[in-house]
Amino acid sequence: MPPRLSPTVRQQRLGIELRRMRELVGVTPKSLAATIGTDLPKISQMENGKSGISAERLRIWAHTCGCEDGPYLDALLAMTQDRRKYWWDGYRGRLPNAIIDIAEMEHHASSLSILNSTFIPGLLQTPDYAAAVFERLPPQYRQEADIRKAFRIRRQQIFVDHPKPYSAFLHESALRMQFGGPDVLRDQLRGLLENSERPGVEIRVIPFSVPTYTGSGESLYLARGPVPELDTVQIDLSHGPTFVHTQVELASYRRIKEETAAIALGPDESREFIRCLLKDFT
Repeated sequence: MPPRLSPTVRQQRLGIELRRMRELVGVTPKSLAATIGTDLPKISQMENGKSGISAERLRIWAHTCGCEDGPYLDALLAMTQDRRKYWWDGYRGRLPNAIIDIAEMEHHASSLSILNSTFIPGLLQTPDYAAAVFERLPPQYRQEADIRKAFRIRRQQIFVDHPKPYSAFLHESALRMQFGGPDVLRDQLRGLLENSERPGVEIRVIPFSVPTYTGSGESLYLARGPVPELDTVQIDLSHGPTFVHTQVELASYRRIKEETAAIALGPDESREFIRCLLKDFT
């Protein structure tokens, strides 16, 4: 098969793990190519996510590199065997790949946790709020606004189709930002209260009264993998979503999440906080 032109973040991640496994013990690409029965360019394509790898070759790769971590290897094997088409694949060519990769990340995560200080996270947005958010897109992206909104609302089906633990840490500034005006915000706050009652969904508020804290001003989305080594963090930047997954970066973002959880209001207190805030817009 020809190399993939645009591998997904998940496909790239498998390649990154293959490279990390090889480099950890100093096995050369040439030696590995001979061991698994392929050529040097194919090793490069596998490590860049541009080519898949069979389960048999992955097992030989791991054995050659001395990887004996059973759960980790099982998780990688599951990534090689999943070749289904998903609903988000229908958006390829219509939206930037990085946006589509968020849905893929959410689907395969064992749990999700987001920290946001400027706006309500996508999985919790009402349709009107989402539309208002996309109104601020640069002119060259305005024609995508309706597609982006439909994609974002479709992502929310994960709460029904594939429910999993989801926690959102929202700064008070995000709760007060009036995308679309007070009527839209009022409905959005009501939507937050409804979502907070879903099984497995936890919404926690960081009020203005909390002093400056680690991670303030950032937008971090932590997707837990089947094993900690396969966790992923997605960050919103001005040029679009970016994904990080080095072990050093993951440790830093896990620490931010833990410290945020320690200073945020509890779920019940947060619901009461949102109810009180809602009175300001009624």
